[in-house]
Amino acid sequence: MPRHHHTTGAPEPAAHDVLDPATGRTVATVPATTPAEVDEAVRRAADAQRGWAAAAPGDRARLLRRFAALVDGHNEELARLEVREAGHTIGNARWEAGNFRDVLDYTAGGVERLTGEQIPVPGGLDVTFLEPLGVVGVIAPWNFPMPIAGWSCGPALAAGNAVLLKPAEATPLTALRLAELALEAGLPEHLFQVLPGAGAVTGDALVTHPGVAKIAFTGSSAVGTSVMAKCAASVKRVTLELGGKSPNIVFADADLERAAATAPMSFLDNAGQDCCARTRILVQREVYDLFLDLLAPAIAAVRVGDPSDAATEMGPLISAAQRERVRSYVPDGAAGIRGSAPEGPGFFFPPTVLTGLGPDAPAATEEVFGPVAVVLPFTDEQDAVRLANATPYGLSGSLWTRDVGRALRVSRAVAAGNLSVNSHSSVRYWTPFGGYKRSGIGRELGPGALAAFTETKNVFISTED
Repeated sequence: MPRHHHTTGAPEPAAHDVLDPATGRTVATVPATTPAEVDEAVRRAADAQRGWAAAAPGDRARLLRRFAALVDGHNEELARLEVREAGHTIGNARWEAGNFRDVLDYTAGGVERLTGEQIPVPGGLDVTFLEPLGVVGVIAPWNFPMPIAGWSCGPALAAGNAVLLKPAEATPLTALRLAELALEAGLPEHLFQVLPGAGAVTGDALVTHPGVAKIAFTGSSAVGTSVMAKCAASVKRVTLELGGKSPNIVFADADLERAAATAPMSFLDNAGQDCCARTRILVQREVYDLFLDLLAPAIAAVRVGDPSDAATEMGPLISAAQRERVRSYVPDGAAGIRGSAPEGPGFFFPPTVLTGLGPDAPAATEEVFGPVAVVLPFTDEQDAVRLANATPYGLSGSLWTRDVGRALRVSRAVAAGNLSVNSHSSVRYWTPFGGYKRSGIGRELGPGALAAFTETKNVFISTED
């Protein structure tokens, strides 16, 4: 991978080893971006942004579509990079590269439709303009490096901004390659830059830089709180997509076979390293035992192994440290259902469903970020809503019932930004995504994606003599 440029005479930045989570071996070494380099990157981005914003909307849209086409043409290369640096299954990784492409295509369609309003007023004409912010900083996580970066980078670029993307330390390779493809597509130099490095150094320099107009951060609620506080000092705009502890609510009248068959991958996708993971399975008491009987073979059937094998359904965790963190949530001798995972090298952890825990147990209240779920019984609709909302998070969730009225009542009552009825779908690039409470601020994707990276300017023109 190319080295990130740094200013003449600057000290050589520290390097970071990128590990393959399936083997624990180093696959690349990437230099970190210093605060001085961040400052230079912001200056260059500001220069590039002025020309980009002044370009004809059709020209900007055409370049973004060309970028999308190049990403599509390099799907397999990007997917293989994602497998190596993040341990994602190859099927997921191909989808992720495709999602980055799709977001670029979708937001390119909004460039020429980013319209303001004409508002009736006496004595003149009143119009609004949606103007780009300038330089936007995007801090992406390691759990979905390509898609989540794209959810902010695509609309920010489409709205006329420059973007500085700081990938997670563990997963910079796809981001660096995407920046190369952006240049190859014809995007102006320095308009889309990737700044690898540690959050406490590179990320902090980006968050606190006065030349950065907005930060789009995805990560833990604890770090997001810190980012928000630092942005507040300069009233910097911010979008936060943070943690989750999502419920999967199964009522007695549901299609129990389907609910049980789909439950495993609702929290095992990406080895559970997903802020939308349905890690609290709430089951109505009268069908609790039956549901567990149906769930057990579904968990046992999940194929865990080599992420480069197309038949693999779940790969490793991102690191040894993450594996130990996940293990700490599983009490010794805890009752439940367990799948299997490879022994030996790699950061694998078996699919685990815990039973017999109370609703206040750490595994039932904290974001594990691993392949661990708890099953809790509930009595009635009111009790289900109470349990579902008994968390500081509110990102996503699912509910299973054949009763349409109940589906609507519970959907309105559960405090979460993204809910699915009789499915586990959370994210579509053409619908809004974001959370309630400590799960974040703002929305990504959907029809309003571009507007989130603009300021609204109101102009009144008098027509009176």
